[in-house]
Amino acid sequence: MKYENGEYKMKYAVAIDIGGTNTRVALIDEKYKIEERAQFSTDADNPDITLFKIKQAIERFDKEIVGVGMSCPGPLDLIEGKILTTPNLHGKWHGLCITKELENLIHKPVYLENDANLAALAEAIIGEGKEHNIVQYLTVSTGLGAGLVINKKVFQGAHGFANEVANVCLWDNGPSHGSIYPGGVEAICSGTAIEQRAEKAGLIVAHAGEVNDLALKGNLEAQKIMDDAKLYLANFIAGIQAFIDPEIVILGGSVALKIPGFVEDVESLVKTKVYPVVEPLVKVRKSTLNEDSGLLGAACLAFNS
Repeated sequence: MKYENGEYKMKYAVAIDIGGTNTRVALIDEKYKIEERAQFSTDADNPDITLFKIKQAIERFDKEIVGVGMSCPGPLDLIEGKILTTPNLHGKWHGLCITKELENLIHKPVYLENDANLAALAEAIIGEGKEHNIVQYLTVSTGLGAGLVINKKVFQGAHGFANEVANVCLWDNGPSHGSIYPGGVEAICSGTAIEQRAEKAGLIVAHAGEVNDLALKGNLEAQKIMDDAKLYLANFIAGIQAFIDPEIVILGGSVALKIPGFVEDVESLVKTKVYPVVEPLVKVRKSTLNEDSGLLGAACLAFNS
């Protein structure tokens, strides 16, 4: 808080999470309390519509802000503040210098980071990972993203592309959708993958949760799709355990948070796929920040940039 005229004046930042399905905008104070929020559908083909709605939301908050932290699906050019070729946004989104575009609209500094990296940072600082030094985060939602935080800092790798995992191939000539590589982890385990595989099998569903409902009712096709999602995600996490040896793996996103038993089933499977000495060290947990981890991480970025 800032001391002004004998009184403390709270600082505020705006956090934006642009997802493949929805965009969320929040006013967050320096204690990481979400004061106000707005949500609307992302126009996946025309960023101008989404950016204008963001501007309107910020104006309605009616608070002086230090800046804006923004998360978007990767891959991103973080130096130029540019969206590259994210699979769940199309058309003019690709190659968009989004930080400059939004700064021109709101006249405040805008900082961009990969959505999963920001969620990972929030988890490591104020979430389930706050007591740990090596925190792996995975978001299982419209897409599938990841972030690794070591000693409270995002690990970006040599070129800034660490944890861009969507195309990691787990299943030779396996399922695919959009620009995702056939058999990539996102093409098997994400909400989009679950829904589209179900539709191709002739099931009438609106989202992954309905596929899980059919599986629980005994539908064999739905059971196979859900079992595949859990199995291949567990295979992927077992690989992370071998390469990274994290203290905790945190799962967020709508599939992990809203499908009952999903995280617990994945953890049980991971434990069958590691060395016996590693098994008791496997800790796969559900995000306690719910779907706000990306927003809180974006606020952290705005306050500390």
